[in-house]
Amino acid sequence: MNLDLHDKQALAFETEATEALYGGAAGGGKSHLMRAAAITWCAEIPGLQVYLFRRIRDDLIKNHMEGPQGFRQMLAGWVECGFVTIVEDEIRFWNGSRIYLCHCKDEKDRFKYQGAEIHVLLIDELTHFTEVIYRFLRNRVRMVGIKVPPQYAGRFPRILCGANPGGIGHQFVKATFIDGVLPLKVYKAEVSEGGMQRQFIPAQLEDNPSMNDNDPGYESRLMGLGSESLVRAMRYGDWDVVEGAYFDNFERRRHVVKPFAIPDHWTRFRAGDWGSAKPFSFGWYAVASDDTIVPSGVAGAPGIVIPRGALIKYREWYGVKIDKSGRYLPNTGLKLHAEAVGAGVRQRDYDDTISYGVLDPAAFSQDGGPSLAERMANGTNANGSTFRRADNKRTAGRGAMGGWDQLRGRLTGDEDGRAMLFFFETCIHTIRTLPALQHDEANPEDLNSDQEDHAADETRYACMSRPWAAKTKTPAPKVPQGHVQLPGVPDDGNGRRRIRI
Repeated sequence: MNLDLHDKQALAFETEATEALYGGAAGGGKSHLMRAAAITWCAEIPGLQVYLFRRIRDDLIKNHMEGPQGFRQMLAGWVECGFVTIVEDEIRFWNGSRIYLCHCKDEKDRFKYQGAEIHVLLIDELTHFTEVIYRFLRNRVRMVGIKVPPQYAGRFPRILCGANPGGIGHQFVKATFIDGVLPLKVYKAEVSEGGMQRQFIPAQLEDNPSMNDNDPGYESRLMGLGSESLVRAMRYGDWDVVEGAYFDNFERRRHVVKPFAIPDHWTRFRAGDWGSAKPFSFGWYAVASDDTIVPSGVAGAPGIVIPRGALIKYREWYGVKIDKSGRYLPNTGLKLHAEAVGAGVRQRDYDDTISYGVLDPAAFSQDGGPSLAERMANGTNANGSTFRRADNKRTAGRGAMGGWDQLRGRLTGDEDGRAMLFFFETCIHTIRTLPALQHDEANPEDLNSDQEDHAADETRYACMSRPWAAKTKTPAPKVPQGHVQLPGVPDDGNGRRRIRI
């Protein structure tokens, strides 16, 4: 029996998290992981009840029961020896353990499992389900009277899901497992969220070498899906693909990098957007003075070239309220007073040499007393932080480039297609909120400011403090008909090198 797992699959199998999502790109080995885990746990834990779900029964049977990698083939030897019996959609083990193959097409179908005692909940293609179904099934996860071997202590009952971006459940899956949390981090969810140990384990095609060995053309077919957003979702596991997004040119694999040691001679500055009831956002930036290759922040992606003049957001302080489990409450501010914010910014400068800071111009308004900017400069004990007014131009006008154009232009990059704006993967709130922003319906040139746009505003201020424009790539000279371009031919005095043939 082939129960071998690759490194990322093994991490998901061995994790201490009791509510885990293994997902991202297609071909990451989600289905094999679930079958291998179900068989192993059932063999080692007598009386275990494993429920494996897919939304449609036909997909469930074709993907998990039939075929060369399905349960029937994997368990053929044990069935022949009498250790296992397969009866319709149920797999019975010699020790009383069971694997139930289940489907739940519509929300009303969830009530079929009202009385189920689910020890292990496996959901394949979680984004095909609604949040209502998922929450209901999670509520049925419980375990009483099952003796767990020492190596599994504290890890059962448990949930393991697999998913690709897209589908009816995309937003709830992204909000539940991905937004605002670093990949691979294990944390305790709020009681209102089930109270389990939660984790997101990103999976790429490269994490499953068996796919390329068995089907070398699979990657090419993914690249041939036709839609750029589909390719980003299915080939690269990009959860930030949003229809109608204002920054539809944002891609994690292009713009997110792993933290690296920033050279001392690179210019550093900071930018800020004030907030109280809503979050404030402060970002620390470095300006690349040399072309530099750094690791991508996406597993399996190649290294990224940071061109000279590019901005790197290497630190953020986002004033969002956090619940008891450590998860953020979207668009809910900390309500800190200006002096505390100013001191907090200065503290987070650490030993960096900050050349300047730009701040939301509204913070400089005076209304019978010192402005917010002045109070921030004072701090709590003469330890504040100073800023100058940021250029608040949002959209272009009268030939001038607006702030959103600057930000979009840097995301698009230079004439060679290299991005000019990057974010450390630790800037989780910028990465979370920027790609989700939508166009303003009344003014499509602007974004909808009713959304969580604070990190975007702060990034816009940073970009406007160092205006940048892509150079037009010089096209190859057009050779007239009857002529041919040859290397090394003497210049004819008009910048042309050609001979008549």
